Amino acid sequence: MIKQRIDTLLNEFSEVSDWEERYRRIIAKGKNLAPLPEEARVEANKVKGCQSQVWLFAELNEGKVIFHADSDASIVKGIIALLLEIYSGATPDEILQTEAKFIDQLELKQHLSMNRSNGLAAMLKQISIYAFAFKTKMQMGLA
Repeated sequence: MIKQRIDTLLNEFSEVSDWEERYRRIIAKGKNLAPLPEEARVEANKVKGCQSQVWLFAELNEGKVIFHADSDASIVKGIIALLLEIYSGATPDEILQTEAKFIDQLELKQHLSMNRSNGLAAMLKQISIYAFAFKTKMQMGLA
């Protein structure tokens, strides 16, 4: 399932070589992100290592990890929306087995500042941490 999502995303962005247009598409994805409830905008849900404020939390629903996120910066909100498009709704195993090679294939890191690249890495790490925690809970029969 994740592989198909990655293929779709790569196809979508392969149509556009101009980085101004790619940025517009990424920002548009962020604008389509579901609103994050105010009660989720807490310190515990902040992604550490991001220059902008990024809130990310997850829940396990019928064996699938559902992510919710937001950011106060439009490009960062678009980036987290891209990540949720790939990972949200997948099983913990699918998430943990998927390397984020699509980031390199999109050439995203090369077009982000060092701080934003570090933030992207922090978001990916947090997604993996959630997946690992849910996998562990499932194995222990706690979820």
